Amino acid sequence: MHEKEKDLIDAFLREQVDRRGLIKGLGAMGLAAGTAGVLLNLGQTRALAADFDWQAHKGKTIKLLLNKHPYADAMIADLDNFKQLTGMNVTYDVFPEDVYFDKVTAALSASSPEYDAFMTGAYMTWTYGPAGWITDLNEWIKDPAKTNPKYAWDDFLPGVRNSCAWNGKPGGALGSEDAKQWCIPWGFEQNNITYNKAMFDKAGVKVPGNMDELVAAAAKLTKDVGGGVYGIGVRGSRSWATIHPGFLSAYANFDQKDLNVSADGKLSAAMNTAESKAFHKQWVQMIQESGPKDWSTYTWYQVGTDLGAGASAMIFDADILGYFMNGGSNKMAGQLAFAGFKANPAAKAPTPNIWIWSLSMSNFSKDKDATWYFMQWASGLDHCLFGATKMDFVNPVRQAVWKDEMFREKLNKSYPGYVEMFDASAPGASIKFTAQPLFFDLTTEWAATLQKMVAKEVPVDEGLDKLAESINGQLKEAGLG
Repeated sequence: MHEKEKDLIDAFLREQVDRRGLIKGLGAMGLAAGTAGVLLNLGQTRALAADFDWQAHKGKTIKLLLNKHPYADAMIADLDNFKQLTGMNVTYDVFPEDVYFDKVTAALSASSPEYDAFMTGAYMTWTYGPAGWITDLNEWIKDPAKTNPKYAWDDFLPGVRNSCAWNGKPGGALGSEDAKQWCIPWGFEQNNITYNKAMFDKAGVKVPGNMDELVAAAAKLTKDVGGGVYGIGVRGSRSWATIHPGFLSAYANFDQKDLNVSADGKLSAAMNTAESKAFHKQWVQMIQESGPKDWSTYTWYQVGTDLGAGASAMIFDADILGYFMNGGSNKMAGQLAFAGFKANPAAKAPTPNIWIWSLSMSNFSKDKDATWYFMQWASGLDHCLFGATKMDFVNPVRQAVWKDEMFREKLNKSYPGYVEMFDASAPGASIKFTAQPLFFDLTTEWAATLQKMVAKEVPVDEGLDKLAESINGQLKEAGLG
């Protein structure tokens, strides 16, 4: 690297030049964007090495278990920098999502030492943690001898960081002072509205600002766009995953809960209140009037592909799902826009429930210290910036990345409304479910009840009363209620 280029990059790393000035300066020196990016990574690697003994585990190898995902792709693309920084080697297996979690469960339940760290969702750690399969990461995060002083744990979005920490007590608040940090958040998904602007314009529909407007807008779009297009895509399969995206995000905006937690820690169903029944009736009506005909089979995949293909006018689902449908070879690429959604007119802001792709450490890892070196690098600011600005690491969990002007400009250029949606929603983004060991069983039964309501097999009031009775019975049987 020439001295002028090195000096400019060093000035950027000292925060004396912003990212825009850096790119402009390197361009003036005749460097292409790709070459500038390589030099910047080299400079960042050099800066990281100056403050911390990244070479403490030189020569060691760790192995990862990864889900096939753009976040994993971004990490793999930047892996040479980690190897150069630490002198460590990293190997990995990648599996598609339809088999990925079975692979994780098989490895952990067998106490296999094959994998040192793996991708997971925060919900899964409610099973893995109490089972003793994963490690409480507080031991490493709070040890200055093992964690880079620039790691900046406080830079993580608070709601996302806390959602990855639980004390293991059924009903215990996420992120409590006695919580164990079961995983490190990596990238997350907020549930908001992605819509087809041309279809909205054709039907004369404005972006809905509350639940009443959402139901009405979806119905008008179904009626007026034509061509068999339906108004709104939401998930409907018999799975916990049907409850967690748009449904729970809107439900929580009305201050409704899945479970009550009494003063003595006992749990009971909370979904058959009058307010909850009113919300369910609106949601069911919306699907009956404006959802896809085979809604009860819909997972995130069908919700997304219909939007990308122009079969639906909007979705209330993961924001990154809309992001990917607005690019690539999708028919509607470049025609989608984004909006935060506040279902309750009386609420101050959106309160999206979230999915968090996270990194956990196997309790059966052969070398936990070396594994932590990888985990802190992969969740560190420099890699997150690389993924956000160079790859499709769409929703990074670090506040510093969201303040990066180049990242925001990248989104504003091709994803109208995305940055505004994030800014409005992120302060209220967290996991809204009650942490407890029957989570997957109870939410799957909730989804099955929702299917029966939409199919008119049971009235909403009766369905929720029966659901609450069943859930209370299961909680008591498990010693939780």
